[in-house]
Amino acid sequence: MVTDRLADGVRIAQLLASEVTGNESRLRGLTVADADPDVEPTADGALAYRIVRERDGSPDGDASAETDPTVAEVYVQPDRARIEAVAAPDAVADAAREVDLRVRPKAVRPPRTLVFVEDGAGVKRALAVLEAVRSESNDR
Repeated sequence: MVTDRLADGVRIAQLLASEVTGNESRLRGLTVADADPDVEPTADGALAYRIVRERDGSPDGDASAETDPTVAEVYVQPDRARIEAVAAPDAVADAAREVDLRVRPKAVRPPRTLVFVEDGAGVKRALAVLEAVRSESNDR
């Protein structure tokens, strides 16, 4: 029986990025952008990468675009990763609660929802959160 659990924020974020880029069915249309391969975790969280909507089959990381394609940002802390949902904060909160991930609102304008992925096993559960982002952001 395995008693160790993965509680390294950078590694958790890497696993999540791998799931996003490799999941061509449920997360089709989302990809990783602006990944920092040398990101160092901080207590407040360091930006590791953005999750963006693809446009015309290719990622659009152009901040000058008419609408920002960012749907979420992933930050790393020493012992966990944090997803900040930019799009569909209410749907994300519901999805996170359904899969037993810790979630809380972030009081900013526009509002965001924070989802905490505290171990490697939580990465698979976090996919439901990203599915909610994808579904809701496609409805815009």
